[in-house]
Amino acid sequence: MKQQLTQLGLAICTLMCGLTSSAHAAQGAGSPSVPEFLAAHDSDAAALKVQMVGDDVLATQTGKYAGGTMISGFVLNVISQWQLPNGVTALAQGTLSAVQNAVGQVTTAVNSMASVTGGSGGNSGANSGANPNAQAAGGQNISVNGVSQVTQVAGDKNTGSNSATIDFNNNAVLLGGAANVPSAAASNSTGSVKAGITFGSNGISVALQTPAGLATQTITPGNGQIAQLLQIAGNNQQVANALQLSLQTQQMSAAMIRQLGVLQALQNRR
Repeated sequence: MKQQLTQLGLAICTLMCGLTSSAHAAQGAGSPSVPEFLAAHDSDAAALKVQMVGDDVLATQTGKYAGGTMISGFVLNVISQWQLPNGVTALAQGTLSAVQNAVGQVTTAVNSMASVTGGSGGNSGANSGANPNAQAAGGQNISVNGVSQVTQVAGDKNTGSNSATIDFNNNAVLLGGAANVPSAAASNSTGSVKAGITFGSNGISVALQTPAGLATQTITPGNGQIAQLLQIAGNNQQVANALQLSLQTQQMSAAMIRQLGVLQALQNRR
């Protein structure tokens, strides 16, 4: 499993760095407050303007970037949470980390956790907010080569949020969970609310199932896909999918900084 997780971790890191050109991507629906663990994220939906440029223009551009040799490791956090109006909360979360030592060896670690809590005796049947006359379907059939975030809502007073972020802050926080456990699952006493997460050799899968819909996150590096899906067929639901990749960078030596400075100076004189 350790070798599989090492290969999976490096593949996910490559996939997200290659497919996500923005530091933040989010999609939401509804007006109630965002769950606490996403409260710090920017929810501004201002439109982006894009202007295409040719290779002849890009070839003359200079700047700074994170070279491959600067990345020494990463931490990937995945979390999905669903809060029903009757007080039941379904949660699935996990962390995959990879750290490179001085001789270039990569060590990986994984933890996972799933829980269903709250409500009267764990029974979410009453006042779950589910609407039997509402339907939200079809999102599972969407397939893209890249990152997809789909929110389907049929109901009132719902909050739904998909977010994916990449940062270089070197201060990643590991999510709670059982160490060295690649999967976790939980459900209430009636089985109407389920939460699960799995880290496998083919990717990562997170799924929440409730009477009012489902929330999933799927990462399949082999197919080049990262998918976040919310389907809410009910009222007063608070749901969120969040994925955060924290890249750990190593300090550049003084000699390397001088070399890059000289190289940029020579390029600017051409």
